Amino acid sequence: MAQRLLVVEDSKPIATVIKQIAQSLNYEVVLATTLAQVEEILSVDTDFFAATIDYALPDALDGEAIACVLSYHIPSVVMTGKMDDLTRQKILAQPVIDYIPKENSQAFLYLKRVLHWQQTNSQNVILVVDDSFSARNHIVELLKRRNFTVYTANNGVQALEKLKQYKDIKMVITDLEMPEMDGIELTNEIRKKYSRELLAVIGISGASNGIHSARFIKNGADDFLRKPFCPEEFYCRITQNIESLNNIAQIQHAANTDYLTELFNRRAFFSNAEQRIVEYTKRNIHYCLAVIDIDYFKKVNDNYGHDAGDQALKILALYMRKHFGAGLTARLGGEEFSVLLHGLDTDQLYNKLDDFRRDISVSTLSCGDNQITITISIGVVFDSREALAKQMNDADNALYVAKDNGRNQVVIFGSDDQ
Repeated sequence: MAQRLLVVEDSKPIATVIKQIAQSLNYEVVLATTLAQVEEILSVDTDFFAATIDYALPDALDGEAIACVLSYHIPSVVMTGKMDDLTRQKILAQPVIDYIPKENSQAFLYLKRVLHWQQTNSQNVILVVDDSFSARNHIVELLKRRNFTVYTANNGVQALEKLKQYKDIKMVITDLEMPEMDGIELTNEIRKKYSRELLAVIGISGASNGIHSARFIKNGADDFLRKPFCPEEFYCRITQNIESLNNIAQIQHAANTDYLTELFNRRAFFSNAEQRIVEYTKRNIHYCLAVIDIDYFKKVNDNYGHDAGDQALKILALYMRKHFGAGLTARLGGEEFSVLLHGLDTDQLYNKLDDFRRDISVSTLSCGDNQITITISIGVVFDSREALAKQMNDADNALYVAKDNGRNQVVIFGSDDQ
């Protein structure tokens, strides 16, 4: 179900732009051009995810529509053509998401970012650490206004426990002066376990001594805020650091993921497989490493075109996710794939591979206007104590035997089939 946006704007061209922006983000838009219309709409319908509010309307010249919409607890962005400091202070004194001056086209690009953040910020988890109840709650309120998921702790010791408990925390906002463990010590402890690519830290302090910002940064913090801070600066710092983390995550995802199938690529598979195999060996868990190849894949490309070939690769990846959900799956290159699985015993693991092979062989794949069938060959090693490179080579050798023996089969390295 689409999230609904109330757009309060008396300028038709601006309302049209905001509507287009919102629809590009999959919002369903309801438009009001006067305060009277706003009141009429909200008297019967208050189910809005967010609102954009023009500061001056024909029947509400001094921001009266803002208070009206906020009274229904609808998160709101104020659009204003007035730039004086008094107006700004009046807007920020109210619990708005943000205000955006209508200066130029950048205003609408920024609006799009704000509306997008409202949709995605719930995925960004922030831990607020402060021994002052009022200071902690003030920050929590600001963050929840922006739809972040928020946890709290009273001091550094509690914060470290929360970080162990909630693995999805992306940011820690910590006060300096706290009992048991202060913000500097906490930041130092955090950096022993969490890199800057995984977790951002923002230090805050009401102390007038400027050295605290440098101490926080030198101990691993990413940013610093001095209390009391204005909401604008607070949001800018939070958003900048969250976006930086998300950008790093996207870069890492692109570096580790095959662009076509969204499986791991060869480099990421080797890195993760080595770690898992060490753990399986240490805990005496049965596992197998398999190399998978599409039979006669060149004929698919030659007969149906490369688009059909790409579609076949994507569909094979979907089947791998279906059959090997808990396994480590990758496209090694071309039509060659790999999977690392663990299980109760070798028979169970073999049956998983053979069920996958059989499912592919009896399925019809839709590739554009064509319905095609493919088969796969699989080479596999079980519970090997060899280095990963040797295991991959052994699985490859078993795969070649499967190809030589007629394809569409699973061959175990070291078995009689070899």
